[in-house]
Amino acid sequence: MLETLSLRLRILLFFIFLAVGSIGAVALGGAVVLSRSDLPGLDGAMLQAAILSGILILFLVTGIWYLFDAHVARAIDSLANAIRTRAHTDVCEEIRAEREHAKYLGDLAPAAAAITQSLAETRSALAESVARETSRLSAEKAWLEKLLADVPVAVLICTADYELVFYNGQAVHILEAGAAAGLGRSLLDYVREGPVRYAYGRLSDLNDPEAASDLVCATTGSGRMLLGRMRMLRRTDNTRRPGFVLTLRDVTADLATHATREALLAEVFDRVRRPAANLQVAIEVIAESPDMAQSPDLLAAVGSEVKALSAAIVDLGARYDEGRADWHPKTEIRSPDLFDVISAQFNAQGLRVTTEGPELMLTCDGFELATLFRWLGNRLAQSGRGNAFRLVLSEDKGPGATIDLVWEGAPLPVGELDSWLTERMDEELPNLTARSVLNAHATETWTETRPGNISVVRLPIPFARHTTHRPPPIEREVVYDFELLSKERNADVLESRLEDLTYVVFDTETTGLTPSTDEIVQIAAVRIVNGRRVRGEVFDTLVDPQRSIPPTSTDVHGITEAMVEGAPTIAEAGRRFHEFARGAVLIAHNAPFDMEFLRRHEEDIGASFDHPVLDTVLLSAVVFGQLEQHSLDALTARLGITIPEEARHTAIGDTIATADAFLKIVSMLKARGLETFGDVLTEVRRHGRLLKDLNTT
Repeated sequence: MLETLSLRLRILLFFIFLAVGSIGAVALGGAVVLSRSDLPGLDGAMLQAAILSGILILFLVTGIWYLFDAHVARAIDSLANAIRTRAHTDVCEEIRAEREHAKYLGDLAPAAAAITQSLAETRSALAESVARETSRLSAEKAWLEKLLADVPVAVLICTADYELVFYNGQAVHILEAGAAAGLGRSLLDYVREGPVRYAYGRLSDLNDPEAASDLVCATTGSGRMLLGRMRMLRRTDNTRRPGFVLTLRDVTADLATHATREALLAEVFDRVRRPAANLQVAIEVIAESPDMAQSPDLLAAVGSEVKALSAAIVDLGARYDEGRADWHPKTEIRSPDLFDVISAQFNAQGLRVTTEGPELMLTCDGFELATLFRWLGNRLAQSGRGNAFRLVLSEDKGPGATIDLVWEGAPLPVGELDSWLTERMDEELPNLTARSVLNAHATETWTETRPGNISVVRLPIPFARHTTHRPPPIEREVVYDFELLSKERNADVLESRLEDLTYVVFDTETTGLTPSTDEIVQIAAVRIVNGRRVRGEVFDTLVDPQRSIPPTSTDVHGITEAMVEGAPTIAEAGRRFHEFARGAVLIAHNAPFDMEFLRRHEEDIGASFDHPVLDTVLLSAVVFGQLEQHSLDALTARLGITIPEEARHTAIGDTIATADAFLKIVSMLKARGLETFGDVLTEVRRHGRLLKDLNTT
């Protein structure tokens, strides 16, 4: 039992036993003397001497204990914590303050400093050796991640229990995962489980590592249709079911286009079948009865059917062109970029062109439009109408815009322009004509003549919009941890090892320090999976407190009322944070403060924050003792973690610092024999006078 007590407590018990033993010895000696003496009045004198001796012994032992505790026990405890910190974390700073406190321990402090310095040098040498050995692998890994990040399909690797251990940037978009995507989450949260379970079961029964299964599934959110292929991973442990690789491609638009084409073909058959059948019957009647060829009624009927069939074909052809414009691949291009390409092509042919007009985003095929204007300018020059042109872009009242090719000279008749439209524009592209480009863009072109011998060819662009600030590029990060494939999850959190749990470290910024009346203005969180902080899985949002923010609070976290205007309320932000933290252990520094804000709004959020909770204040007390400082600044300084000044007292800055501190504390907890969540919880509750533990079980 004594082995479980701290060093200082054991030393205190030693001096207590020493004091009690000394006082007992004095009392026993006095009793023996009195029992053998017949001197009158000796009893009172001996009793007074015994009491005085006991008091003196008690004061003497207490004083010696205090000096021993201050200069030996506490120094040894501080020195042990410093050694353990450097043994189980990457702190490499020299032991200085601890050596000052341990100056009465003789050569122990210098020896400890020498040991830790030697350890730091050994680690440094080992790190350099490992860095040299792994530099090539790191470069190959970076290239692999880059390639996988830009693969145009979603690539996922899952365990047999459908938990994500790898996903690329396309997967986040296709699965509609938003900010809630994360390692260790279930694939079935994002796609309907039936097709996925069926494909996995079929491949498991085949027991063929080369077999693959195609599947079509839908997302659980908007029902987006996905076409996928599943392939099993090779077994590395016959006692464990293998995971699988799943590639997904969004085919919603393709299916819609296919359905539109099918409907168009069905309508073609419906509209053509009856006139064609009637015409066939009429022709057969005429063929059998030559005399009826002179019948005006029959000829009128035949003519009517022919006209109906012809009109149907013309109408369906127009609708086909319109449908082709819908599915023809087009992208948005800035008008200055398009005009720059056209100008370069005009200059290459010895033609001059100037451009003008507003900066718009045009929905079009830039290559085809540039080819069209290059060809048109060349044809106008060949016909002698001019070699100097202006390209003028004007915005229409509706959603489109118009591009005018203007020159000073002889006009171009509409009939002649129509005859040009069927010509091949490029010798290397025999099927590309001006008419095909116009049909693909669902538009037409015509000519106009203006005063001053000005001629114009006009080309409307159906879809255009004003340019806006370019959005930041999507971070196509590849996120993975293949060790999750070999980990078994324990349903009982108390019995789970610390490294097997998923954690969400979070922090809040508020309008004040009273959880019962103040409100949250920012929530930030990061996820820790398999003992590492996943850099791509971050939650960070401002929150509209729907009340004023005191200037004193703004001075601390820098958040003003203008910054939270239009931000989500705590109901929406809380729901999103609850989704981000689903299935994880919550970690915070001074967790009761942050949790009280969240739990007060559980009814508005529509969810209960009943997660297991760990507090880094209490964890610091477990590792370093209650008498140390346990503020975030003190803890991070002790662990060699630097919080940038601009990030201090911001939710995301403090969250990252808390997460890094927790990861270092975990190794120190394990060194103390605290392997499971239950072990840590038992130890944490011994420090309840510092903070209340929030776990109910």
